Amino acid sequence: MKPKGTDPRILSLAAEVAKSPEQNVPVILLKLKEIINNTPFGSSELKKIKQDIYCYDLIRYCLLVLSQDCSRIQGGWATISQLTQILSHCCVGLEPGEDAEEFYNELLPSAAENFLILGRQLQTCFINAAKGEEKDELLHFFQIVTDSLFWLVGGHVQLIQNVLQSEHFLHLLQTDNVQIGSTVMNMVQNILQINRSKRAKILLKLKRQKEEEENRLQLQLERQRAMRVSREIRLNMLEIVHPGQVEKHNREIEEKSALIIQKHWRGYRERKNFHQQKPSLVEYKAAVTLQRAALKFLARCRMKKKQFAPWQGPRELTDAQRVELKQHVDDYVRRHPSSQMSDVASRELHSQAQERLQHYFMGRALEDRAQQHREALKAQINTNIEQLMKAPTLKEAEGEEPELFLSRSRPVAAKAKQAHLTTLKHIQAPWWKKLGEEAGDEVDVPKDELDIELGTLFIGGTKPP
Repeated sequence: MKPKGTDPRILSLAAEVAKSPEQNVPVILLKLKEIINNTPFGSSELKKIKQDIYCYDLIRYCLLVLSQDCSRIQGGWATISQLTQILSHCCVGLEPGEDAEEFYNELLPSAAENFLILGRQLQTCFINAAKGEEKDELLHFFQIVTDSLFWLVGGHVQLIQNVLQSEHFLHLLQTDNVQIGSTVMNMVQNILQINRSKRAKILLKLKRQKEEEENRLQLQLERQRAMRVSREIRLNMLEIVHPGQVEKHNREIEEKSALIIQKHWRGYRERKNFHQQKPSLVEYKAAVTLQRAALKFLARCRMKKKQFAPWQGPRELTDAQRVELKQHVDDYVRRHPSSQMSDVASRELHSQAQERLQHYFMGRALEDRAQQHREALKAQINTNIEQLMKAPTLKEAEGEEPELFLSRSRPVAAKAKQAHLTTLKHIQAPWWKKLGEEAGDEVDVPKDELDIELGTLFIGGTKPP
């Protein structure tokens, strides 16, 4: 049965093959390569083209050409190598449909066998060739044929057994030529890798099937165990319940069971409805989001138009509005009469305001300088206090450490210490020594005693030698 909607290129090519003589068929079949290469790889269009090629028996024509003698084919090994590429690409990814059994059991094994026969013929020609250029050309054709065979086997892994058991393949392995042997061994290695990957996939599939079967059996056992436990509980309950209450007990159990079944069924139905409505909900949310963004954009556009719109001038007033506005102005002026002031008084008031402003700014500058001076003194005092807190005593100080704590407050500290010692001595002196002294008189302290007392006190300066 011919497929509907056949590609016109395939139709014209099939008609040309049917009408042309036998010696022109191989060259005509080479046009299939251009059709396949111009179609995107892995697309549905390529699959349809391969089905059309198979349905119009163009693949069988390629097999017939490959089984003929090379000397009778126009173009020789160049045409044959290209036909092997075309045949392998047409067979890989092909879905034969109703003729699947014939395709897999007859056509594919025949194609693989023809590839091996061609490889053996190329091997013989390569060994018998004398010129180096001819050998290189034959080796190139041999590599194309082996690549086509590997491509065919990679798409249909069941052909690996046919290839490995073929006598022609064993003959290729027994070659003494290094180049031919290297090409054949590379193909064998690639085929074995495909076979290993196939076995790995089969083992993985069997493992998954075994796990699924074990899970199914485990689930079945759990269900049976749950049913047995439920029946045992029910029997125990029937033994406890009074015979007259059995019907009532059974009815309650049936109602509970019905509620549980209804609950699970409703949950399943709601989840199903939710999944069905989920695309609509997503579309609704997307529409709301788009509408919100569009409205915000339009609002911003309107705002920009209002901001950058040209000024239209004041709105024109009618005669009635002008009369009413003038009446309001006259009433306001009548209710709030302005005070009259002479030019002399205005100038005097202006000069007074200027003098007050000048006095205010001068006082403000003095206050700022005084505040800065106070801030500087505070910073200096804080620095001196921090140094005093971290400084060692003069007895423990060594080297140049005392020089790091010199301060201008030494006279002040000395005077304070002298006043303190005077006060202490006056307080501690006996009463008879205070006779004849006034309350405000100062007491003289010997300098040696003052130096001894000041020797243990840091006063911000250096200790006298």
